[in-house]
Amino acid sequence: MIRHSNYQVDPWSLRECALDLEVLAQSESLFALSNGHIGLRGNLDEGEPYGTPGTYLNSVYERRPLPYGEAGYGDPESSESVINVTNGKVIRLLVDDEPFDVRYGTVLEHDRRLDFRSGTLTRSVTWRSPADAMVRIRSERLVSLSQRSVAAIRYEVESVDSSVNVVLQSELVANEFVPEVKGDPRVAEALENPLVGEEHMSEGHRALLMHKTKNSGLRVGAAMDHEVDGPGGVTSSAESINDIARLTITSTLATGERLQVTKFLAYGWSAHRSRPALHDQVLGALASARNTGWDELLKEQRASLDEFWSGADIELEGDPEVQQAVHFALFHVFQASCRSERRPIAAKGLTGDGYDGHTFWDTEMFVLPVLAHTYPVAAKDALEWRRSTLAQAEERAKQLGLEGAAFPWRTISGQECSAYWPAGTAAFHVNADIAAAAVRYQDATGDTEFEGTTALELFVATARLWRRLGHHDAQGRFRIDGVTGPDEYSALGDNNVYTNLMASRNLLEAARLAATHGDAAQGLGVTVEEVASWRDAAEKIFVPYDERLGVHPQSEGFTNLDLWDFSLTPPERYPLFLHFPYFDIYRKQVLKQADLVFAMYLCPDAFSPEEKLRNFAYYEAITVRDSSLSASVQAILAAEVGALGLAYDYLGEAALIDLDDRQRNTRDGLHLASLAGTWTALVAGFGGLRLRGGELSFAPRLPQEITKLRFTLRHRGRRLSATIVPDHATYELLEGKAMTILHHGDRVDLGGSPVDAELPAVIAAPEIAQPPGRAPLHRHQSRPEGAVTSLLPGGLHAVEGGSEIGEEVVERFDTDRETDQSRIDG
Repeated sequence: MIRHSNYQVDPWSLRECALDLEVLAQSESLFALSNGHIGLRGNLDEGEPYGTPGTYLNSVYERRPLPYGEAGYGDPESSESVINVTNGKVIRLLVDDEPFDVRYGTVLEHDRRLDFRSGTLTRSVTWRSPADAMVRIRSERLVSLSQRSVAAIRYEVESVDSSVNVVLQSELVANEFVPEVKGDPRVAEALENPLVGEEHMSEGHRALLMHKTKNSGLRVGAAMDHEVDGPGGVTSSAESINDIARLTITSTLATGERLQVTKFLAYGWSAHRSRPALHDQVLGALASARNTGWDELLKEQRASLDEFWSGADIELEGDPEVQQAVHFALFHVFQASCRSERRPIAAKGLTGDGYDGHTFWDTEMFVLPVLAHTYPVAAKDALEWRRSTLAQAEERAKQLGLEGAAFPWRTISGQECSAYWPAGTAAFHVNADIAAAAVRYQDATGDTEFEGTTALELFVATARLWRRLGHHDAQGRFRIDGVTGPDEYSALGDNNVYTNLMASRNLLEAARLAATHGDAAQGLGVTVEEVASWRDAAEKIFVPYDERLGVHPQSEGFTNLDLWDFSLTPPERYPLFLHFPYFDIYRKQVLKQADLVFAMYLCPDAFSPEEKLRNFAYYEAITVRDSSLSASVQAILAAEVGALGLAYDYLGEAALIDLDDRQRNTRDGLHLASLAGTWTALVAGFGGLRLRGGELSFAPRLPQEITKLRFTLRHRGRRLSATIVPDHATYELLEGKAMTILHHGDRVDLGGSPVDAELPAVIAAPEIAQPPGRAPLHRHQSRPEGAVTSLLPGGLHAVEGGSEIGEEVVERFDTDRETDQSRIDG
């Protein structure tokens, strides 16, 4: 998208300087506003045309059937889909009876700007109607970061060259038409007109609609109020029925005169509160917004973002596109989570209905690590939400014949919504991922109260699951068989390295917490014998290794599988899951996304530097990145092993995934995990950040294209920055008590003054290749294209000890055909 001629590169905003209806749906996702509770897609004010209309409330969903040809025991019977709730964005305009519609008349100017510091979406349009009347329209929209239930719009119309009669129709619209749901007709039927009217009201400039979902039984309220400012003779009237409430405003504007309307919106929902109670709640939030006023809402918005950026900003020199993309990414990560308040953070945030609005392991492994260091209260809220679903996870474990808790692969409410066992429930690593996110938050904040309550409960429940899921074999090794790791092109493998290492960490931390918080652990029924069994399983976890090739197989026996024949896979046959049967994919060495490579980042002490290089080279050659989750992880490891140019290319892929619409599905919503991964690629990749037991360790190194990198983060009540240039790094404690960090293994004390530290020389990795046609796009032409010397599975000689690396020349093509349209079971 950003390469589209209508979009300009600016470090602190996304600006579209002309409207192109061909990419309208994509722009609606890019220009979406949210606060984690309310989400408004960037639809045009007048409501039409649209790609996908979208107004979302976090955790408001409709229940729908899960179709099976042959259902099995333990298969979920229903799923959940986010729904488009009452749309309050609509403000229609008629000029001398001609409706303002960009498809008619002449659009002389059209400009939209999403400002990452003010948190507003502004629009400016100059339009000549079919009857030759010219008007200028300006609007500004926000979803309040300070008042959770509130959104607001200021809309202004000005007559440019003649006297005109104008009519504004400000609306609340429920059950508006949404593009047809593809697939099973039962699903489409369940999601069509999901809201049943309970109450409608209009008086003065106010209106309210109350609805309840047909199947899930969730009550939703939406209300609007207005301030009107215009020349004399302005009239208004309000009306409402079940699904529409409308305020109609009329005025006659002489040349140069303006009519301005400020629209305040309030939303609320509940699974338990009565209609009168929710009615009062919504009107109370609306009254608060009116009392605050537009100008103060803008000030509060700016103050909230100033505070966020003070502990999260990243500056880089050498690549203006990536600089803009980084700010875009962090802005969307922040607004997706800042007021979610013990609700899930979905894979698309609240920017679209992709993946049915579900949350996955992406949240814990990509989004929460960023929030832990930039806006930790949001990370804590997300983990508290997981804790609130613990009873459902424990019930699911019982259903599966297990102990402890089995958290869902995909969900909105906490119920398992995956209809595909091999890539759903069998991906038990989600349980260790939740535990890992809790450790990351605890290490980053030192929140001891959280550790002794929420963290302890999560760790005890997940440790019990692992202890029951695995077993000791005849050699005494603790095995976890028949599970699926992060890579969705492999399924039901034995001893997936990622899963086993993460489970081991989970078990050890559970044992530590049980010892530290003994009384609380006893209250959960934990015994000394149980803790000992956790430690024993963790210490004896089986991590397979292929001595012949000198690499770790992703799962036991993986390196014995046949290699995928990439020479017979042209670019148009990616993503593989849309063009080949899973039976074929599962039996071959081919990866959708980073798996063992992810394990090397998360569990770095389990691998030697030599093993990391050999593993990375091996898996690079068979990873096709049909998933948006892969590029940022590959960037981190590429930087660590010395492939800085490759890491830089992967950074660009992760950062620009939506701005360039790399996966051809930005229309369905943004890829929040990839956006969060942009921060991780820079801070953990080029900054070398690792966190062990609450201590920050940095090992910075820069690619030649980036001449300067500066990032700010929060740590245990402190705020610090790191500024990296090619030959040294400067660390500065900006706020809080003195502290000690590690720089390439050396201790550095931070206090009142900045501290400089030299960067050691980077040992460049050998050239590392990807499957033909699947290399990341080069960020700059200075990076050569064409034939390269590469490390491939076929070129790794079978030698004793696995020390010799063979070389093989392959042709390397660039491609931009990533089309990961849905999760496997989506």
